[in-house]
This record gives sequence, C-alpha cells and structure tokens, in this order.
Amino acid sequence: MKCFLPVLSCLAVLGVAAAQRLVAIQEGPLYRTEGSHIAIWCNVSGFQGPSEQNFQWSIYMPTAPEREVQIVSTMDSSFPYAIYTQRVHSGKIYVERVRGNLALLHITDLQARDAGVYECHTPSTDERYFGSYSAKMNLVVIPDSLQASAVPQTLHKVEQDPLELTCDVSTETLQHSHLSVAWLRQRGGEKPVEVLALSRDFVLQSSSDYAQRLSLGEMHLDKLGSTTFRLTIFHLQPSDQGEFYCEATEWIQDPDGSWYPMTRKRSEGTVVNVQPTDKEFTVRLETDKRLYTVGEPVEFRCILEAQHVPDRYFAVSWAFNSSLIASMGPNAVPVLNSEFAHREARGQLKVSKEGDNVFVLKIYHLRQEDSGKYNCRVTEREKTVTGEFIDKESKRPKNIPIIVLPIKSSISVEVASNTSVILEGDNLYLSCSIRTVGRPLGRFSVIWQLVDRQNRRSNIVWLDRDGTMQPGASYWERSRFGGVQMEQVQPNTFSLGIYNSRKEDEGQYDCHVTEWVRAVDGEWQVVGERRASTPVSITALETGFAVTAISRTPGVTYCDSFDLQCIIKPHYPSRVPVSVTWRFQPVGTIEFHDLVTFTRDGGVQWGDRSSSFRTRTAIEKAESSNNVRLSISRASDTEAGKYQCVAELWRRNYNSSWTRLAERTSNLLEIRVLQPVTKLQVSKSKRTLTLVENRPIQLNCSVKSQTSQNSHFAVLWYVHKPSDADGKLILKTTHNSAFEYGTYAEEEGLRARLQFERHVSGGLFSLTVQRAEVSDSGSYYCHVEEWLLSPNYAWYKLAEEVSGRTEVTVKQPDSRLKLSQAQGNLSVLETRQVQLECVVLNRTSAASQLLLEWFVWKPNQPERETVARLSRDATFHYGEQAAKNNLKGRLHLESPSPGVYRLFIQNVAVQDSGTYSCRVEEWLPSPSGTWYKRAEDTAGQTAVRVTRPDAALQVDTVVPNATVFEKAAFQLDCSIVSRSSQDSRFAVAWYSLRTKVGGKRGSPGPEDGEEEDEEVEVDEEEEEDPTERTTLLSVGADAVFGPEGSPWEGRLRFQMLSPLLYRLTVLQASPQDSGNYSCHVEEWLPSPQKEWYRLTEEESAPVGIHVLDTSSTLQSIICSNDALFYFVFFYPFPIFGILIITILLVRFKSRNSSKNSEGKNGVPLLWIKEPHLNYSPTCLEPPVLSIHPGAID
Repeated sequence: MKCFLPVLSCLAVLGVAAAQRLVAIQEGPLYRTEGSHIAIWCNVSGFQGPSEQNFQWSIYMPTAPEREVQIVSTMDSSFPYAIYTQRVHSGKIYVERVRGNLALLHITDLQARDAGVYECHTPSTDERYFGSYSAKMNLVVIPDSLQASAVPQTLHKVEQDPLELTCDVSTETLQHSHLSVAWLRQRGGEKPVEVLALSRDFVLQSSSDYAQRLSLGEMHLDKLGSTTFRLTIFHLQPSDQGEFYCEATEWIQDPDGSWYPMTRKRSEGTVVNVQPTDKEFTVRLETDKRLYTVGEPVEFRCILEAQHVPDRYFAVSWAFNSSLIASMGPNAVPVLNSEFAHREARGQLKVSKEGDNVFVLKIYHLRQEDSGKYNCRVTEREKTVTGEFIDKESKRPKNIPIIVLPIKSSISVEVASNTSVILEGDNLYLSCSIRTVGRPLGRFSVIWQLVDRQNRRSNIVWLDRDGTMQPGASYWERSRFGGVQMEQVQPNTFSLGIYNSRKEDEGQYDCHVTEWVRAVDGEWQVVGERRASTPVSITALETGFAVTAISRTPGVTYCDSFDLQCIIKPHYPSRVPVSVTWRFQPVGTIEFHDLVTFTRDGGVQWGDRSSSFRTRTAIEKAESSNNVRLSISRASDTEAGKYQCVAELWRRNYNSSWTRLAERTSNLLEIRVLQPVTKLQVSKSKRTLTLVENRPIQLNCSVKSQTSQNSHFAVLWYVHKPSDADGKLILKTTHNSAFEYGTYAEEEGLRARLQFERHVSGGLFSLTVQRAEVSDSGSYYCHVEEWLLSPNYAWYKLAEEVSGRTEVTVKQPDSRLKLSQAQGNLSVLETRQVQLECVVLNRTSAASQLLLEWFVWKPNQPERETVARLSRDATFHYGEQAAKNNLKGRLHLESPSPGVYRLFIQNVAVQDSGTYSCRVEEWLPSPSGTWYKRAEDTAGQTAVRVTRPDAALQVDTVVPNATVFEKAAFQLDCSIVSRSSQDSRFAVAWYSLRTKVGGKRGSPGPEDGEEEDEEVEVDEEEEEDPTERTTLLSVGADAVFGPEGSPWEGRLRFQMLSPLLYRLTVLQASPQDSGNYSCHVEEWLPSPQKEWYRLTEEESAPVGIHVLDTSSTLQSIICSNDALFYFVFFYPFPIFGILIITILLVRFKSRNSSKNSEGKNGVPLLWIKEPHLNYSPTCLEPPVLSIHPGAID
C-alpha cells in the first residue's frame, strides 16, 4: 500500500487534467503461494459522476483464456459465478474500499485454480465513453514448498557453556526468491524475542536483548551446506533459558521493485535450560603440529575453560624451555623479555588475546634455535576494593615440544607438449609441472628456453618469483601480439603457448625452475634449481605443395557444359589459405590472361577480359580441401582454348600480415567445342480419316526425336486438294509460338474453326478443324523446322522435315432415329394414374435435340388431338386436348434415363379414355450453327380405357317382423352388407308401405281420424302400383336430414351405429303405426373432378310391424295369472338379451367398428345412452323397454 499510493495519486491528477477515465491495476505478474492471502489494488481516475465508484472483478483462467469468469462486485451481490459464490458469501473473497476511487481485492486462501489474468472493471458514470474502463494483470499461484525443520529436544546447559542449534530451511520454488532465517526465543506466555536473524539481503541483525552480544562476537549464524543454518551462542547466560525455534520466510520481488513475503514457516522448538556455574577453571595448550621447517609459522593457543570468564580476572604467561617469553595481565597488555621483544618489534612474533578464554603465542618465521618446549600458565586474580589485584589459583598444562628442521629443496620438474610434430602455423602448447615433497617452502621462478638445431639457446619468456612475466628479446614482438603466452594455470604448473608457429620455432623446449625461500632477515635465497625439456618438430607449409589441372570433358558439344578441376596437394587445414587463379588462352592467340581468381579470403575476383564468362561460369571451392572447380555452361567457340591454374600458398603472421610462401603452376588443358548433329525425325506414317459432318478433324504431327531438349519447332500445316497441283498453307506456328494463318485459311474462312495445341510432351503438335464440313475433305500434312538457341542467344534453324499425309473425308450423318413400336392396352379405374412411355431406341447423334409430341384419338372422333409437347429446348407445352379435358395440372413428364420419356396422367376420368401415341423429331446442328430436322418417327399406340367402379352395394334383405305394444318403441335397422368402394357415401331413407284402397292413398294417422296430406312424387308406372310409399325420414349422402313424415313427427330417433349400420327408432307406437316398412340406400362416389355422382341404389325387404292395443282382454288374463305372467314377460328377456348381445358382438367384429361419435360432414348422430327397464310385479302392465328423453344425445 505504501508503495503504490503515490503512484495512484499521480495517476489521479493526470486523469483529472486529461478528463479521460483511466483504470490502473497493480502491475503483474505477481507470484503468490497456495494458501496465502493476497490483496490486489485497483484505482480509477479522470472519471465523471459520483466520487464513489464501483468495481467489478473477473478472471480469465489459463484453461479458457477467452472466457470471462465473474468473481465479485461492489454493486451487485449476484455478480459472482457459481464457482466463486460460496467463497464470496463466506468472506474468503471480498473487496476493501480504501477510498471512493480505490479498492483492494482480497483473497484470503489462495488456491491453484485462482491463477489467471484478473480484470478490474469500473462501470461508466461518465456522460460519454472516453478512456479505459478496465485493466488486467496476471496472477501466478505456485505451490508452497518452503520447509523449516529442526529436531525437537530439551538441552540442559551450564552457564557459560556454548549452544549450537541447527535448522534446515529449503524451498523448491522455480522463481527467483530470497530466504530470511531468524532464531527466536520464547519463555512461557511472553512475546517471542528475536535472538539472531539473517535478512533476505544477507544482513545479520538481532533484537535489543542480544544486540550487544552480537557486536562482541558472542553469537554466530552460519550456513552449512545449501539448507542448514546453525546458531551458535558461545557463552550461555541464565537469561537465555527458554524455547528456541527458527522461523523461515520466503520473499519474492514484485514488478514494482518491492519485496513481498510469500510464505512463512517455523520449526519445532528446542527447550534450553541454563544452570548457573561455580569458579573452577582448567587450562589446555594446543598447536597444529610438532615438526616444522625453518621459516614456517607456528601458533600456540592457551585455552581457558571456566564459567563467567568475562566477569573474572586472569593473567597469562608464556615460557620457552622454562624461560619466560612474555606475560599478560587482566588488561590484556603483553610484556615481553628483551630477546623476544626485539623479534616482536620486527613482526616475527606476537602475543595476543583472541577471546575471553583464548590466548595466543605466534612465531611467524621459525628459526632452527626455536626448537624446544613451550608452555603457558594461567593465574586467576581477584580485584580488591582499592583496585589492586591479588593472585589466586594458578594452573598450567603439559609442555608441547617442537622441532625446527633446516630448509632443503625437494622439487622435480616435468615438461609435456600437446604434440611432438606439428604443421607450420599450428598452435603449440607445453606445460611445466613442479612436484614437491610436502608443501612448497617458498616461491618459484620459471624460464622457458628454446635450443634450435644449431644448439643455440634463446630465452622465450620467464616468470620471476614475484609473478612478473618478461618475454625474451627475440620474442618480444610476437608476445606483444599474443603469439607467445605464459600462464600459471595451477600453483605448481606453468604453461607456454606458441601460437601460429613458424619453422624457426622447431627445436628443444627447456623449462628451468628455481626455488626461492625468504630468510629471517627478509632477503630471498635460492634453495634449488631443476630443468626439463621436450623436442618439437615443425613441418614447413610449402613441403610437397603442388597443383594439377584436370578435366573429364576435353571435347564438349556446342551449348553443353564442362568442368575444370584444380587439385591442390597436400590437404591443408582451413586456416591455411590458398589462392587459385584460372588463366585462359583463346584459340588462335599466343598469350594467357587471368580469367578468375579465388582469393585467399574466399572472395572471387574476375579478370579484365572475362566479361563473356561471368554469366556462364561458376567457381566453387571444396569445403574439405583447397581444390577449385571451374564450371562453364553453354559452351561456344569463344570458350574453346587452353586453360591453366596457378596456386599461391599464404601464411598469416602474428601481426595479422600475410606472407606468400610459394606459387605453383599447373599443366595445360585444351578444351575443344563441337557443334551439335541434328537428330530431327518426324513421323512419316499415313492414315485415312472418315468422319461425319460437324465433327472435329484431329490432325497430329509427331516429332519422334530431336537434337536437344531445348529445341524449338516451327510447324507449317498444309492441305492438298485433288484439283490443286500443290498443297496450300493453312497455319504456321513459328519457333517462338507466333501464329500466322495461310491463304487457304483466309479463303475458306477457317480462322474461327482452327485450334492448335502443343502437348506437354513437347514433341506432339495437334491441329483441330472444328465443325468439319464436306468441303474440308482433302490430304493434310505438316512441315517441321527445328530451331536451337545459340550461346549468343540467337535462334537458328538446324533442320527441317515433312510428315506423312492424312486423307480426310467428311460426310453427313446417317439417320438412325428409332422409337419403340410396342402396342399396349390399359384399363384403369377413375382417380388412378396412367403412365404413357415413349422410348427412343436409337438416335443419329448424341448432340442432336429431340422434339416430342403426345396425341390421342378419342372414340367417334376421326382426328387426333395433341395432349402435350416437349420442345427441343426442354420446354413443356400443353396441347388443345389438355384444355378440353381439364388436363392441366394432371400431366407430369419425367425422363428417368436418356431416351426414355414418361407422361403421367393423374386422377384420370372416363373422358380421358382413348388411344395415345407419341411422335419424335430429331434435329441436328449444321456446321454453320443452324439446326435442321434430320429424322421423324412415331411410336406404338396405347389404348387407355377409364372405367368407374362396379356396383357392389347390397342391403340386408332378411329382416324379422316385430310385434310391439302401444306406447312402446320399435326399431327399423338398415344394414349394408357390402359396398362398391371405401370412398363411397350413402343416402338412406325409410318408407311406410300401405296398400291403396279405392284408388285413394292410405296413410297412418291419429285415432281421431284426422289426416295430414303429404306430397309423394310418383311416375306413371308407380300410379299403377297398389303399394303406397310414405317417407318417414331421409338422410342424404351429404349427411343432410330431410323432413320427418307428419304421422311420426317428433317420434323419430336416428342412429348411425357404424358406417354400414343405420337405425331409425319410432317412439310412442300406436296401432296406426302397424304395417310394412323398408329402407332405401343410394351409394355415391366422388368423380376425379371432386364431384359426387350416384353409382347405384338398393332397397331392403319389407318388415312387418304390429302394434297391439293395450285395452285387449288378453292383457288382463295374462296379468291375472302369475305363472303365465312370468312365462310371457319375464323369462324371455334374459334369453333374448343374451341372444341380442351375441348377435351384436358378431356383427361389430365383422365390420371392425366399435364406436362412432359423429356422422359425416359434422352432422351429429343420436346416440342411445342407456335403456331403462321399468317393471313392477304388482302392475297389470307388461315390462316396457322405453327410451327416456335424457337417454338420447
């Protein structure tokens, strides 16, 4: 927060000044560990509106970087997505508003899935959008790999004892991070006290309780290895008692430069108990060894072991062979005797106190007379009130004897080189190794020398004992440029490097080593000298240097290529440059001139007279050798002559200058250039071609062989007519693919019909005369010229040849049109479909066009009428017959395969009957592009007869008579046994049949004798029929009801129990209803024009109905006798009920009909819901099966 607030303030000022919204977010990427707490700031400036702005935070996860996942918002509680809802509501993710335009996003427990790109968005409060409204940063969540561990233990120490504690701290973080380690002490419930800490910047620090002891060196913090930290307290005090533990913190530097503690771990604790001590002390004397050499240093350490040493007073004295060397009081000021004081003044001896309990005697340069026994004595003193000291107890350890030996040299020298034989210019490396017995006594001076073949010795370079290197006189210049280098690679190893060696560097290399030792008086003296040598042989570069010129093609063909090789021996390394120059002497001249030079630095330099070679010459130097190849392409006379190569051997000097060591000239190479011999061959084969007019004439001209793959050809096409003496030129194509039309093409107008093609193979030429005419007949041939490109890029004709002739005859095509003559008879029912097929078995040409026409002969009509026509452009047209018989919309044409045409007449009617046939005309294109009729044919005839369905209507004629009582109801069923079609409909009518009396009509009426007149239409034949027919009820085929007969008006109920079963129920029967009844059925069918017509009609047999008068004495007789009553009225009902149910089930199953809710055309039917049986055994009336008003729908 402290780091970014000034930055945000500056951003806010800039934003207000610019009046442009700016959203800033903490700079990323930020690295945080799992489980840690992070706060990311977001600031907005330059905004308009209220001072308190809203913030919305989202994340783009690495698995879906393009998808936004909403986290938390300051204005919308429903803003978070489901993945963050619980954490936001539980407070693990929240937004802290620092001020109106600054907010912090807190994530208290970071998870691995929280890694991604975070976006801070501020909803606009401005009058217009201007500026940035969101900002992004990247957060990387890494595993928490920091570990801090220590062995938990309890230590019991005594006051003034040292304490050592170790703690292992490690981390596996891949990012660059720093660790800080701190030791803390905690006692009971007190706040932990920092003992000693190593900050992330590797600075030691401690709290005020331990600051003084740290400054006095009483505490150390050491790092052992890569992970172990050791705390050392040299003198424990009683106040140090408590629990010690270490705390490790891992820091990472954010992009803004600040350091952030990613994670913090603490180790297990060590309980330290410190017990106060008494005043006892011990003394011991130590030194590293007992045997020394003159000049070596020696150190004696007198160590005091006691408690509370800083609070006590001790005096120390040193003795040599029982003679006092020096003494030191509690004030630590040494006092030496006269002899040793003189050596101490010259810095050869020192007496000091290194700590409260360590006293040191050090002799820097031992003498041989220093051999003997050494000891120290420690005396405790007590300070009185007056400030004086009194000696108390005194102790001394055992003597330590040492022996000082005189100096003797024990070195040996060995010289080695990288090779004994090298090529001039290679680098030479030599090493001089010095071996000693024990450690070196002093210093070494080394001189490298060269003894040449004449046994002359010269100094190359030397290194004195002080480390100063000095080159020899003859090597001074080379050493200045780094050509001679000497280096001490190890304490006892010295190397010599001779770079870019020369022949004069050959000889015996000698290493001379001198050992020096400093005497007691400070002067250096030689202890010993050793030398060793090794021979080195250097081969001169020009040894065996030779050059040879070769060529595998001394004679080449005109325009071909040839190679010249310049072979250089021996094989030199890449550091040795060789320049090669090709020289050329043209034919007819006597002097050579430089053609091209491959310089020593790899460049190419052309000669003054090589301009004709540059574009056709390639020079190449092999990578593995200095051989140079000269490749010349498109050879011509100018390249014929003698060639020679000259090689120069160069050496690079130490000062980067070059020296030409040698020059060699090769043998002569003579190159002859020959002109090519023609190989042109044109096919001489003859052929005869007969084709139909309007077909293309394909003429081929084949070149069987050619002189060169780069040959070009000029082709001239000719035609020879019998009436002409010579052939006439049709077309000429030059070698550069230009077209020229001949006189024959112009005269005959062939330009638009000619097509020339050169095939990919290059040797086949084709001329196509499109849309051949009879006048194109003749003898055709081609004349081929072979052209080559000269080396000077000029085309010349090399050869020419004439091909064989092709005799072409063009004729008109023969008529081959043929139709199928198959005859046919079709008989179909109305509303079905008729298929008329017209099959073209053969045609004159596949490119021809067909015109098809279907026509029909109607009965009693002499002329045929056109039904439909398919024109040449595949356009379908209706004929005059289609308009008469309403065929439009019912005709359908299809061609399932070439040559097969089918005409479909859908939904046929009787008037479509007739004899049908088709006629086909074949039209061909003329060469000029116009069409003409070539042939015509008529197919076989097909007789079509359209019939209506056969009448199959049948009404049930077996109907039993019935007797009913007055006021009862009787039923008149009309059952249709069979029908003509499933699409048929029925008109049903019921009639009352009465016999005429006295020429008057009788009709049923009421008892009072009143009669109602009813109009009945009859013809003359019906007037003679003695039976009078009265209509009860009629229902038309369109489900429209007619008027009820007057005697039965209001007493009739109609039911359609199934599509084939109709019932009329007469209620409240009276004696006047007695008589015969019948039903009349008419069957209607739809025509193809959707018009209904009557197909047939049928009437059922009459059924007799007798209605009994209830005043008869028979009724009283039956009712007075119980046995007779039950026999007549009760027992028959169960029997007849079972019988009726059985009959109904059988009939319903046979007609596959169970329920009907409505009649056709939406006319509702009358359904009997439930018959009610009223019966009382006490009444005199018989049981009546009646229909109540509520029982009828």
